[in-house]
Amino acid sequence: MATKTKITVVGSGYVGMSLSVLLAQYNDVMVLDIDTARVDKINNKQSTVADAEIELFLAKKALSLRATLDKQVAYDGASFIVVATPTNYDAGTNRFDTSSVDTVVEDALKLNIEGLVVIRSTVPVGHTKSLQEKFETDRIIFSPEFLREGQALKDNLFPSRIIVGSHCKAGIKFSELLRQGAEKIDVDTLFIRSTEAEAVKLFANTYLAMRVSFFNELDSFALAHELDTKSIINGVCLDERIGDGYNNPSFGYGGYCLPKDTKQLLANYVQVPQTLIEAIVSSNTTRKDFIASEIIKMNPKVVGFYRLVMKEGSDNFRSSAIQGVMKRIKGMGINVVVYEPALNSDAIFGCQVVNNIDDFKHQSDVIVANRVNQEIEDVIVKVFSRDIFGID
Repeated sequence: MATKTKITVVGSGYVGMSLSVLLAQYNDVMVLDIDTARVDKINNKQSTVADAEIELFLAKKALSLRATLDKQVAYDGASFIVVATPTNYDAGTNRFDTSSVDTVVEDALKLNIEGLVVIRSTVPVGHTKSLQEKFETDRIIFSPEFLREGQALKDNLFPSRIIVGSHCKAGIKFSELLRQGAEKIDVDTLFIRSTEAEAVKLFANTYLAMRVSFFNELDSFALAHELDTKSIINGVCLDERIGDGYNNPSFGYGGYCLPKDTKQLLANYVQVPQTLIEAIVSSNTTRKDFIASEIIKMNPKVVGFYRLVMKEGSDNFRSSAIQGVMKRIKGMGINVVVYEPALNSDAIFGCQVVNNIDDFKHQSDVIVANRVNQEIEDVIVKVFSRDIFGID
């Protein structure tokens, strides 16, 4: 029987939780977190995030997976220490707040003298190199993740590609561990420098944001000229060079990654001429302004916002585009109510949370929904949405 590799994953959000479950199929995985509730959940075979595939694996699979609050226990003897802590965009410094990543890297190097530290958290271009120089070591690399919230484990099981920011033996071994846990055969794997790997992550997400923005602005044009958005998009996307992915209009791109990653890439363009990246960032604000103005034109007394989460199967509404629209409507003095089962609160941003769906429908003159489902189809005449194709 082959000896299992000991792997420590720091952080148990979507990135950390999905990666831990993937690797724990064939390896000994220890999750390190600062949240006692999350540690207890993992040790009781419960997911810390909303992801059906993760919940299924925890319930059905024989996983070697534990969690701890103790750094010494977590780092001791680990061959790989994977950093999956959050890096929020700080508007004051105009860059990611990498303090959690930097702290983990320092602790890992101090408490483990041999293991490879693999950063999966998104960082500015050049950050891994700066850490390598600061700590005078080549034991730190960057390897980006490409996951969707709510489908994070699925995207690990069937990865579009694996990118490792190193050519070292340990980096190659890490890629083998990712492939070992995956169900997809023949995964394209790329070994490049960590700085280029950081750029891949930011440029990939910015391209997706650009595509979302393009179809949103197409929809704005169609709305303004009373044209059929669906017909235009179908005609455009039949061109095989364009394709039909990521073409369903919305209220803007949102979630944890795209807004902050586009801003970080823009910040990385200091002294490098550009206009497109800045336009992608500003386009998101323009779209929310336009959507809000369209709703206001309807002269509603009460506007109901149906669900604040980013997408079906997710419990996350960080930076969801619909919140931006909601704040604009409330700012105009219009009464706003919210229906969001994932909220454990009576109010959000000064708006009343209505927990009963029937009461919510009755109170609302207009129901704003980024995505439409069966729950509100009976009041579709009240619904304002730009969900043309009924998909995320």
